[in-house]
Amino acid sequence: MSYSIDLSGRVALVTGASSGLGAQFARTLSKAGAAVVLAGRRVERLKSLRAEIEAEGGDAHVVTLDVTDLSSIKAAVAHAETEMGTLDILVNNSGVSTSQRIVDVSEQDWDYVMNTNLRGAFFVAQEVAKRMLARAKGAAPGSFTGGRIVNIASMAGLRVLSQIGIYAMSKAGVVHMTRAMALEFGKYGINVNAICPGYIDTEMNHHHWETAHGKQLIEMLPRKRVGQPQDLDTTLLMLCANESRFINGAIVQADDGFGV
Repeated sequence: MSYSIDLSGRVALVTGASSGLGAQFARTLSKAGAAVVLAGRRVERLKSLRAEIEAEGGDAHVVTLDVTDLSSIKAAVAHAETEMGTLDILVNNSGVSTSQRIVDVSEQDWDYVMNTNLRGAFFVAQEVAKRMLARAKGAAPGSFTGGRIVNIASMAGLRVLSQIGIYAMSKAGVVHMTRAMALEFGKYGINVNAICPGYIDTEMNHHHWETAHGKQLIEMLPRKRVGQPQDLDTTLLMLCANESRFINGAIVQADDGFGV
């Protein structure tokens, strides 16, 4: 007997959807039946992804979002709900990184990473959660009130990696943020979990794997390979599924054994 995850009737907001993991997450949720709201700053790329999803029979909408700007967050979430209806799923994916030694980190480096990866992720989740909580508290008995928040952290949040110290700190914050939110929101049927990907080949880092340092890094990995964005599909769907009601506060390592 086959088993499938059906997200028909659900609305999902995906941040950082213009490329890489965010774009793949949006495609995956759409294929599972969810209507997707594509959020990010590169609007033309979001429109191209929307066209791709709609060409395959999906339902997608584009909103402009800068996660470092609280007014932008509030406007984007309000716009998403106005256009698509109440949000059932948030994939909190926006992220940036810099590469340098700790002693070389500038104030600008720190703010750039922390304002997006931790502060931005927190306030996006908070704004969506406020609406999920309001719906849960005012719902009729027996109606669907649950929500799913999936924060995209990193193995660097569990295991410090050289040259990306502040990125690791920001993602460690996302891990603990996930647990705090799971504890506070869980009683309302809102499940908050995190995915900690290992090294994934995306357009942002694709060139790196052909460099000497990139090849050296691959040799250090347990199975001497980097992942593909679609390798996270089943993990994402599991955490977003209606049936995942018993998974809350989980930090899922999806790293091909790198953290073992």
